[in-house]
Amino acid sequence: MAQVSPSPEPATPTAGLHAIALFEGAKGLLAVVAAAGLELLGPQPLRQAAHDLAARLRIDVQQGAPQGLLDAISDRSVHWAAALLALYAALRFLEAWGLWRTRTWASWLGCIGSALYLPLDVYAIHRHPGWHTWALLIVNLVIVYVLARDIRRRGN
Repeated sequence: MAQVSPSPEPATPTAGLHAIALFEGAKGLLAVVAAAGLELLGPQPLRQAAHDLAARLRIDVQQGAPQGLLDAISDRSVHWAAALLALYAALRFLEAWGLWRTRTWASWLGCIGSALYLPLDVYAIHRHPGWHTWALLIVNLVIVYVLARDIRRRGN
């Protein structure tokens, strides 16, 4: 008679998974707000902000890269940016839902996604050292640790 190996017990939600789910949901909500803002305001406020920034930095916007940036800010590019933000929001909401419901795939998604930010966080610390860059690195390290621990605990 063949032995049946016991299936792993379903994971019980942990405070860490719920906290990360809320964090991911908040990121999704911010992305929705940003996408809606882009769609409602259109390209003109972005162009004006770029002009103001260039004036503040004493950059000539009539030639080179600044002019290319201003030329790239169009209705079409704003719609594309809003669409990408909406996709990002959908991914964050999906991950938040999966983490809240303790789905293994969501832990993998969050762990890989957060781990991809770590080299950028280290680079940010190198270029702009400060408490905010260190805090971002620590938050991402904690998220990777909690999700990796969850994956390992499940044996996946």
